[in-house]
Parts: sequence; structure tokens; C-alpha cells
Amino acid sequence: MGRKLEFDLTRAVASATRVFWTKGYVSASMRDLLKAMRIGEGSFYHLFGSKKRLYLECLKHYSAGVLRRRVEGLLGETSVRKGVRAFFRGLLDELEDPRTPRVCLLAQSLSPEVLAEAGLDQYVTQQMQGFERLLAGRLRQARKTGELPPNFDEKVTAEIIVTYLQGFFRVVQVLKNRQEMWRQIETLLKGLGL
Repeated sequence: MGRKLEFDLTRAVASATRVFWTKGYVSASMRDLLKAMRIGEGSFYHLFGSKKRLYLECLKHYSAGVLRRRVEGLLGETSVRKGVRAFFRGLLDELEDPRTPRVCLLAQSLSPEVLAEAGLDQYVTQQMQGFERLLAGRLRQARKTGELPPNFDEKVTAEIIVTYLQGFFRVVQVLKNRQEMWRQIETLLKGLGL
């Protein structure tokens, strides 16, 4: 009698996350996903029901791993100025890693196709707003401790950084190298008073 193969759901979601992260929601075919997950079509529909539901699980997996690591850089420094730079340095380090796709899965999800999907739009929007609030909170804390001036507008500053990040992932893929991006980051942060 043959050995029973065990299915590892966590590993399958991690593999599917990689496919979506590399190809995007629309371009990732069911064939790509099934192959990466090492699962048959019937089992896939039994477990996930749809590509959309799998994508949502992959976004959650991505948030729990990649986004958590990025936030640790931001929060891991006592100085907000150092924390914001640690956050960006971590992004650049990730993008130089040949094992990491040169894009953010969440930023990539700000597409008409993903945002047209009920449930996905809500999750993506909540994640983006959540990061913006976290960043604004970190900046507010620095203003209250005197690291930033009393009139510092943490809300608008957080909004600007989040907006910059969307373009960052598109530009860094094709137009700029690390040094050029770091010059942009420094100019942006200094212009914002960070």
C-alpha cells in the first residue's frame, strides 16, 4: 500500500501567495495556482471555493509575514526619524533579494480588477488605512515627546508617505536603482520634516 501524501494548507497558501505576488491577481491562472499548491481542482474548490477567496487568504498570509516585518522596522527604533528610514531600508533590502518579487502584493492589489471584487476591496482598503493610521500614530507619539515640532501634521504626512509608496513599487521595478531611490526617500523625508 502506498504512503499517504499529507496536504499542508499553510504551505499551499504560502505557495499561492508567491504566485499572486509575482504575477498579480488577474495574470495568475488557476493552472499556475494548482501547480504551485500541489493540489487538484476538486480539492481546491472544496477548500477555497474560488480564486477570490484564495487571494484573500494570500493577502492575509502576506500581511502576517511581510507587512509585519516591515512595520517592525518602523516601530523598532526609539526615534521616528530612524524608524521611518529603517522601514524604507527594509523595503530596499527586500527588493534586492532575488528571492523576493520586486513589488508589494498589497500595493499591487490597488488595481481596478481587485478593487472590483467585493470583499477584496474591503480588505485591501482596510490594510492600507490601517498602515496609514499606524504611521500617523507613530508620528503623533514623536510630536508629543518633542521629537517633532508641535505643529507637525502627522495625518497628512502619513498620507503622503503611503501615496509615495504606491509609486515607489512601480518606479523601483524598472527606472531606479537603490541609490537613486534612497536619494528620493531622503529628499521626501527631509521635506516632510523627518
